Amino acid sequence: MVVIRLARGGAKKRPFYNIVAADSRFAAGGRFIERVGFYDPKAPEGRESLRVAMDRLTYWQGQGAQMSPTVTRLVKQFAKQAAQ
Repeated sequence: MVVIRLARGGAKKRPFYNIVAADSRFAAGGRFIERVGFYDPKAPEGRESLRVAMDRLTYWQGQGAQMSPTVTRLVKQFAKQAAQ
């Protein structure tokens, strides 16, 4: 099954997360199918901290991919930002 989840990157105490579509059998930080966006929780003021390619996200959901709870929360946050 394909899942849309976060893959951690970045340095120690400086997290950076890629939002990826991956096969659920692979490790969370390992192999993935496609990068759909990113989330930078430590982004300085004025720099983009969240980006999601909504067209690719809807494509993967159409293919039966499930989003993790955290990604669901971030996508709602992104949609709220885009509406403003």
